[in-house]
This record gives sequence, C-alpha cells and structure tokens, in this order.
Amino acid sequence: MSDVAHLGPVELLTPTAERSLAFFVDVLGMEVEGQDGASVYLRGWGDYQRYSLVLTESAQAGMAWLGLRASSPEALRRRVAAVQGTGLGEGWSEGARGRGPSYRFRDPDGHNFELYYECERYDPPEHLRPALKNQPQRYLGRGAAVKRLDHVNVLAADVRSSREFAQEALGYRLYERVELDDGSEAGAWLSASIAAHELIYTRDAYGARGRLHHLAFWVDTREECLRAADLFLDHGIKIEAAPSKHAIAQGFFLYGIEPGGNRIEVTTGGYFVFDPEHPTVTWTEEERARGQAWGVHTVESFHTYGTPPVDAADVRPDGEAMR
Repeated sequence: MSDVAHLGPVELLTPTAERSLAFFVDVLGMEVEGQDGASVYLRGWGDYQRYSLVLTESAQAGMAWLGLRASSPEALRRRVAAVQGTGLGEGWSEGARGRGPSYRFRDPDGHNFELYYECERYDPPEHLRPALKNQPQRYLGRGAAVKRLDHVNVLAADVRSSREFAQEALGYRLYERVELDDGSEAGAWLSASIAAHELIYTRDAYGARGRLHHLAFWVDTREECLRAADLFLDHGIKIEAAPSKHAIAQGFFLYGIEPGGNRIEVTTGGYFVFDPEHPTVTWTEEERARGQAWGVHTVESFHTYGTPPVDAADVRPDGEAMR
C-alpha cells in the first residue's frame, strides 16, 4: 500500500452558492452532511468518510484545497517529512470537520493540499441507514446519484515538475502521460492505488498557476452517465462534452459546467492496475490529435478553460496570472 491511501475531501469555491448547491444536491444527487458558515459539506452515497466535497461561497470559482488521506500514522509522518524536504510545506492545523490534524502544503504549481490520517467514518441517520451493513449510506436514486469522488484534474504551468513532486514527495505512481513533439509534458495521470488515475496534471493553456480543470464523481454504469446527461439538459446545465470514452485511462465521461463555473465530470469505467511493475504509457502529440477512444475530437474549451477563469490578457509573459 502506498503511503497515500486515496484522495480525501476537496473544497470547491463558487460565486453562486445557492445555485451550485442545488446542482450538487438535485442534479448530482449528493447528500448534505452539514453546514458551517459559508461552507456546505456534501457526500456521495458510497463515501465512507463523512463528506467528500466542501462547497464554499467565494468571489470566484476554483479549488481551495485537496485532501489526501495517509494509509497510517507512520505513513503520514513519512510523507510530511518528504514534503518538508522540498521546502513546500506550510505546517500543521488542528484538522477540520471529521478529520484529525492535517499538514498543509503546496505543490510546485501552487495548488493547496491537506494531508491527514485520522478521520471519522460516516454514521448515517436513521432515514439514510442502508439495509446492507457493508454500504455506508442508503441509495436514494436522486438525480444522477453519484457514488463517490473519483479523481481530481488540476492545471499546471509546468506539468513535469508537479508530476515529479507527486511521485517523489507523495509516492504516487505514474500510469499514463502525454509528451509533445518538443519534449515537454502536457499531461500526467497518477494514482496512489490500483485505480488508473486519481490525481491528474494537465498543461494550463495560459501558463497560469493553481487552477482547477475538473472534479470527477463516479457512477457504477455507463447508463447512469447517459442519464446524467439528460439531467444536465433538463436542468439547464451546460454540457461541454457529451458522453463518450476517453483514450487515456479508458473512462466513460460526461463533462458539464456547474452554475458557479467549475467543470464537473460524471464518470465510470476505466481500468485497474494490478501489475506492480506496470510500465508508464506515453502518448505522442500525433496520437492525442486523433481524439478520444472512438475518434470523437475533444472540444477546444477542454484544453483552455479552467477555474478561476483567465484569458491571455490576464497572464504576464512569465506565465503568472495577474489576478
């Protein structure tokens, strides 16, 4: 087992708090676990922790931080020491709702992370108690009824440096990557588990730093992805990319833009990696130009849009966003 067990909760920022909350509850079918000030805590019916998403009202969209759960107290100490050695550590906090002490740090691109071990398992109220004791919550079937947070894709001005940090300081395995003709790296698909991807870095088209590409939530079948597309349509949610199959990691996808401006994926499928010596799959620029698995070409906004949004006028020549 890796020192990092899996992704923890993620805090998502939105300038349209009520409309974003309605999207996650009514369209995605998530359950409200609690509320504290401007933040609402949400969960999928398969999340074993109390929540996987913190939705917080803010002036602009984007990701505030991404949680990572360590696999043991000793693993937490090892990873904290490794991060401190990079000079990117920021220190300990007392933790947050349902979590013990957390170590906060940044990756080379400026994304915030919180590494922790202690956490509370979800104890459902009576109306959400499942019939099966090995299931954390009753399945309600509301909206798309997403099961859990599956993966997070963040944008990076320098994919390679962030990817190497994730491998060397956090112990992630690199399963797939995209290398352009000039030798630069345009994308890296990493995982701390047998899942084909959990943490993804893709190149920021503007060279800006610290932006979010998307959050992805899991459903069990392709039919549920198709149903989610109908729900997006009925609720006026912008569908950026209609359901199809990725070439990289082979996941089935639906991409939309929630009311606050953040890109959200509903996903299923993909593959598991059982081979401890699994070779990294490298895709060329020519291969990626062919589009997705079934030849569907990726929409241009998928390569350029992220949150908080920027455009060319907002980025200095050195690649730093001016806002």
